[in-house]
Amino acid sequence: MDSSLEQYIAAIKAIDNHAHPLLQVATGTPPDTDSDALPLDALPPMTLPTRLRAEHPDWVSAMRDTKARAFKSPSEALDFAGIDVMLANRISMGPGLAPPRFLWVSFVDALMLPLDGKLESARTPDTRSLYALETKLLHRYMHDLGVAKLPATLDDYVKTIVTPTLERQRRNGAVAVKFEAAYLRALDFDDPDPGIAKLVYSRFASGGTPGRAEYKALQDYLFRVIAREAGRLGMSVHIHCTDIAGSFYSVRGSDPYLLESAFNDSTLRATKFVIIHGGWPLVTHTLSLMSKGNVYADISMTGMVAEPRELANTLRMWLNEYPDRVLFGTDAFDGGKDQSWQAGALIATNSARRALGLALTGMMRDGVITRERAEQLARMVLRENALALYGLGGGKAPG
Repeated sequence: MDSSLEQYIAAIKAIDNHAHPLLQVATGTPPDTDSDALPLDALPPMTLPTRLRAEHPDWVSAMRDTKARAFKSPSEALDFAGIDVMLANRISMGPGLAPPRFLWVSFVDALMLPLDGKLESARTPDTRSLYALETKLLHRYMHDLGVAKLPATLDDYVKTIVTPTLERQRRNGAVAVKFEAAYLRALDFDDPDPGIAKLVYSRFASGGTPGRAEYKALQDYLFRVIAREAGRLGMSVHIHCTDIAGSFYSVRGSDPYLLESAFNDSTLRATKFVIIHGGWPLVTHTLSLMSKGNVYADISMTGMVAEPRELANTLRMWLNEYPDRVLFGTDAFDGGKDQSWQAGALIATNSARRALGLALTGMMRDGVITRERAEQLARMVLRENALALYGLGGGKAPG
């Protein structure tokens, strides 16, 4: 890596597009349980990529370094990793996680799943526990609105639960909403027949279990409603898209190409979508989808999974075509006593900076870009693209 470029990149205060930080809770108080709508600790044992395992040297080193710092607040962990702002994917925010350092990304899969999901949850050993969690979250959202039961019609469900929940999240500071749908079903959100969706909802809102094809039609309809309303409210839509995690996770169902139907919906062009985790490892599929004017991709988690050189190849490919749509992210998560979110943030940030430096160094040496352009691209990926996407500080990233 070019040494001066390395120093330049290291000095950029990054904006982390995707992470799961924990609250600052006092000793002896209840643990933080709102860091994810679908915590994976209830899933059957799974095989993780080598670099995501707690015994990997990167994790051992990062845990040692972060423990030695004894952070007094979540913000201190951001400072240590060189992160200015972290987008926190959480059910709710709380102590230690406040703007401007932490911005909220809410979870919305539950709004897409109002009916009984017995058939859906029976798909795999993984999904058996996950659908129940979404039902619980929907009831929480309804309780927050003072709504005791599902309305009789789909139009009323959207009017009294979906839209008010999104509006409430926006008022409470959410800058984006998050779908974790790939853990539950394939990402093929087809263009639905509204009449069928309304019929399915009205038939089963008061009881009974819809068939899988019936429920899919309703989910596809509600996905578009949620995405459209999020766009209207100025919130981006984040979609989990990678081949991880779970022993029974559908890799084929998380192919970025499956999202093309939704991305081609003309009524959703006012909504900005972010392919979270960049569709890894199907990064060429993600590249094709970034040709849509409202589609972005981040590199969250890939900095913990891929070697820097491998990630550098992806970054170079993306930056060559759509440099204004590429976002930095960590996917910092709480993995227990051996994998803290603070250590994950450090690993992912260091790895991403190195990968970005390798990609830009190669482009400079091949005569593709100048040093000035390399520095500009580094700022865009680590900071300016996010400033423009979320309207932070009036920043606008150059193309």
